[in-house]
Amino acid sequence: MTASLHRASGPARRTVVAAAGAAGLAVALTACGGSDDEPSGSSAASGSPGGTPDEGAGAGGDDAAGGAPLASTADIPEGGGKVFADRKVVVTQPSAGEFKAFSATCTHQGCAVKSVADGVINCPCHNSYFSITDGSVRGGPATKPLPAVEITVSGDSISLA
Repeated sequence: MTASLHRASGPARRTVVAAAGAAGLAVALTACGGSDDEPSGSSAASGSPGGTPDEGAGAGGDDAAGGAPLASTADIPEGGGKVFADRKVVVTQPSAGEFKAFSATCTHQGCAVKSVADGVINCPCHNSYFSITDGSVRGGPATKPLPAVEITVSGDSISLA
């Protein structure tokens, strides 16, 4: 009887493990797949405001992002920038008074970019780096630029659009 109980629980256990593995894979694929599409939700081309909950907030969507100040213009160094990990955006100032924003999700494998230095946005996962001016790839395994995120600058305040 023990053997039949063991056999009955064996496949059930494997099914649960397989189901849990498939769920984890789906989450991982969604996270990686969303990285290329995520910031496009802020452009008119996508028209996908109903993405996953953190897509809108991270990409400059309307939920809690629009209107709330992100930073002061004084917080963004000229020729550099600042990563706002909680908002999944990086804001740069390529030249005095010119502010740009890009997704902080690397287009290579979806890692978060971590720093801005020497005129590039750096991803530490696989050493991709991107231009602070237009988000284009400057080096590393990434082949797609960081998508632009719309911002508004009003006085000395920078907000997600």
